[in-house]
Amino acid sequence: MSWLAFSYSLASSKKQSSTRVSLWRRLQRIGAIAPKSGVYVLPDKEDCLEFFQWLTQEVQQTKGEAVVMKVEKFEGLSDSELIDIFRKARKKDYEEINKAVTRFEEKFSKKVISDSFKPVMAELEKIKTRVSDILRIDFFNSVDAQNLQIRLQKIQSALMPSPKSEVTTLPKFSIKDYQNKVWVTRPRPHVDRLACAWLIRRFIDPNAKIRYTNTPEAHELPFDMKGVVFGHFQNLCSFETIMNIFKIEDTALKSVAAVIHEIDLRDGRYFQPETEGVSGILKGWLHAGFSDEELESHGIALFEGLYRSFVRHSSFDPKRSSRKKYGDST
Repeated sequence: MSWLAFSYSLASSKKQSSTRVSLWRRLQRIGAIAPKSGVYVLPDKEDCLEFFQWLTQEVQQTKGEAVVMKVEKFEGLSDSELIDIFRKARKKDYEEINKAVTRFEEKFSKKVISDSFKPVMAELEKIKTRVSDILRIDFFNSVDAQNLQIRLQKIQSALMPSPKSEVTTLPKFSIKDYQNKVWVTRPRPHVDRLACAWLIRRFIDPNAKIRYTNTPEAHELPFDMKGVVFGHFQNLCSFETIMNIFKIEDTALKSVAAVIHEIDLRDGRYFQPETEGVSGILKGWLHAGFSDEELESHGIALFEGLYRSFVRHSSFDPKRSSRKKYGDST
C-alpha cells in the first residue's frame, strides 16, 4: 500500500502563529495523522494528494517550506499499524458523536417531540452533518461508523415511522424479456426518473430508448408515472421498485437506492452522507434549464460516478456483474 506524506516548516515569526494553527486545523479536518513528529500522512488517493498540494502552495506563499512525498513504506511502521492509527482517530470522533446522540435522546422525550417537531429534527440534522464530515475522512471503513449510522437510522425511523412494504407482492420479471424496449417517463426528469434511466440502461438494457412525455403509447413501458407497474409502490420509490421487480441484487446499488429514496421521499428511512450533495447538484441542473436529454446525460454520468464510489467501499466487483455497461460493445 502507498501513502502520502506532507511536511512543512514556517518562518519563526509571531505573524505565523495564526497560519500554523490554521494549517493544523485543516489537517485535522482532512483526517491526516501524524505518526512521526512533523510528518502528516494520508492514504494515496487523488483528493488527498490535491489537498496536500494546495497546502504546499499556501505554505510556500508565506515564504515557508513544504514537501509532499509518495511513500511505499515507513521504516518502523507497517501498513496495518498506520491503518490502526487512522481507525483510532476516527474512533474518538465517533465516540464524541455518540455522546451527542445520547444527549439528544435524553433531551427529547416523546411529549417534547410532539410539541416541537421541527427543532428536534433540526438538531438531529446537525448531528447527521457532523457524521457526514467524519465519514468523508474515515478512509478505512470503521465498524464504529456502521454502528453509529444504524443508531441514527433507528432514531429517525422512530421519529418518522414509515409503513413496512411488502415487496413480495411485486411482480417478478426476467431481464432477458425486456431488451430493446422503449421506456417512457414524464418530462423534466428529476432524481427518481433520472436514476431509473441510468438503472435501466446500466443493469437491464444497454440499448433501451427513453422518451419523455405524459402520454405513453401502448407498446412503451412507462416508469415513475402514476398508476404504473414501474412506479412508486407502498414506501418504495420507482428506482427501488424496478430493482425488486427485476431481482437486481447488488451491494453498491442498494447504497445508491438509499440516496435516491431519501431525496425523493424524505421519510428518514435511510442515512447516507452523499444525499445532500447529490440533491444539490440535481436542483442546480433544474435551475440551469437543461433540456430533458441534457438532464438525462448528466444524470447518467452522476449516478454512474455515485455507484462507482460505493463499489470502491464494498465487496462488489463490477467485473463480475452480469450486465455490461451501456454503450459497451463487448
